[in-house]
Amino acid sequence: MRETLFNVLAPRMKDAAFLDLYAGSGAVGIEALSRGAVQVTFVERAPTALKVMRGNLEMLGVGEGFRIEASSVAAYLRRARPGVERGFDVVFLDPPYDAADEYRLALGLLGEAAAGLLAEGAVVIAEHRRKEVLNEEYGALQRTRLLLQGDAALSFYAVIAPSATE
Repeated sequence: MRETLFNVLAPRMKDAAFLDLYAGSGAVGIEALSRGAVQVTFVERAPTALKVMRGNLEMLGVGEGFRIEASSVAAYLRRARPGVERGFDVVFLDPPYDAADEYRLALGLLGEAAAGLLAEGAVVIAEHRRKEVLNEEYGALQRTRLLLQGDAALSFYAVIAPSATE
């Protein structure tokens, strides 16, 4: 699934700011760096996963271009200050499959209170079980694409442009 993800994202990766939510071992964010992202922010709260992530970064000789936020995704999205840092061009989230409420929480925050963290033209991608049905919209985010592969799926979201009549 990661190869499919980065094949789709290839045109967006050069010089991208990438936000890896529920980062786990850091594999997706590390791949983003190897594909041209200039900055990756990893958000992960599990101590074991953080240890593995730091070990992976060290083992691969990655010493810059990233920041690790040892925090829950909700806490990070609620406290992040839009405009203080560069907006994210790509946001990837892959919560544990048994934590279905995390999709609603993270996508809801990204579509509303934390929408200012997104750069113009940003894409938000959620990896989920094929049978896990995500909403078409979360606040200002609207699903633009759904890719299915085996038991997994990738839902792509973009910010909905306000209509001229509003």
